[in-house]
Amino acid sequence: MIARVVAGLVVVSVAGATAGPSHLPPPAGTISGKVTYTGTPPKMRPIDMAKEPACVTDHPTPVMTQDVVTGSANSVRYVVVYISGGDQGAPAATDTVRYDQKGCLYIPHVAVMQVHQPLEIFNDDPHSHNIHPLARVNPEWNKSQPKGAPPIRTAWDQPEFIPVKCNVHPWMHGYFAVLATSHFSMTDSTGEFSITGLPPGTYTVTAWHERFGTKSQEVTVAGSETKTANFVLTARPY
Repeated sequence: MIARVVAGLVVVSVAGATAGPSHLPPPAGTISGKVTYTGTPPKMRPIDMAKEPACVTDHPTPVMTQDVVTGSANSVRYVVVYISGGDQGAPAATDTVRYDQKGCLYIPHVAVMQVHQPLEIFNDDPHSHNIHPLARVNPEWNKSQPKGAPPIRTAWDQPEFIPVKCNVHPWMHGYFAVLATSHFSMTDSTGEFSITGLPPGTYTVTAWHERFGTKSQEVTVAGSETKTANFVLTARPY
């Protein structure tokens, strides 16, 4: 047995074989960036909740529509950025995604989950809701959820971006982003995102927005480096 120091690590050689530390995790990279828009986006408008007085009371300041939320420097919120090609796949996540109906709004506006990942939908309001995911690839369903009802537990079998609406309160709109990858992110109020834990490789990165469409680009990650991928989506006023 021969021991020597290499780059600060003790390496032991036995019978001509060299064994380094085996407990170190494999390198994992990051893709981060920002999503902005060009063009003229539709203006956010206040939501009229007069049909449901309890929800009006919940919002002393009128709530604005959320299908297009922009910020400073033309940033875009609620953009799902994910690995659409080159991913080696991952087992379905076992943690449960929570989706709330509160104050006659869907929270979060866009819920991101993996295929087969458990989803629980709650009614936190003192009145009934009717949740209607308008799936096309997955089975479409439509369920009433009265005040105090237990959460609706479900999961989706196929990747799909699924619009969600409430048949009782027509201003309630949201999305389920069901992905085949565990590597995804969603832009915050500054339009920024970060996808972590990527093994070395070449990936197709896609940015999806419910009104501004999708854009993709190819990014190669080596080792534990961080690569930048910015997206510019085209905004349309209608």
